[in-house]
Amino acid sequence: MQNDTEPIVLEGKCLVVCDSSPSADGAITSSLGISVRSGSAKVAFSATRSTNHEPSEMSNRTMTIYFDQVLVNIGNHFDLASSIFVAPRKGIYSFSFHVVKVYNRQTIQVSLMQNGYPVISAFAGDQDVTREAASNGVLLHMEREDKVHLKLERGNLMGGWKYSTFSGFLVFPL
Repeated sequence: MQNDTEPIVLEGKCLVVCDSSPSADGAITSSLGISVRSGSAKVAFSATRSTNHEPSEMSNRTMTIYFDQVLVNIGNHFDLASSIFVAPRKGIYSFSFHVVKVYNRQTIQVSLMQNGYPVISAFAGDQDVTREAASNGVLLHMEREDKVHLKLERGNLMGGWKYSTFSGFLVFPL
């Protein structure tokens, strides 16, 4: 017998909820307060820069950091062309980035942008090394359709940024 404090786990089973209505995030909520989410709620991406690439006119104008290869894109919510992730549902998301500067004596500042506003930043500015990474990570509360990308706030990436990565995943929906 199931008591009120134990969750009911259904894997590969069909559940019928009467007197219910679908919500914007794909869940079904009944008047009894039961919320059922589909197994397709998995969201994850990881993109990398596989070549040294001089910043294009587009990236110099927007200062967006672009990636050229997707390693993982479960749910297809990371757009490689724009290098922007769009949240498919409200939830808590985890993001991390490592932007490598090569043979560049300038300090760089990289920011993770949520809906056009910087949330976290990282710096790389050692003058005596040939390669250095600006790295950071964060958990974010995101609404459906919120957008996240990386922006070069300071310095330049002349010489390329091969081996840079940008990754994120849905920790849990809300």
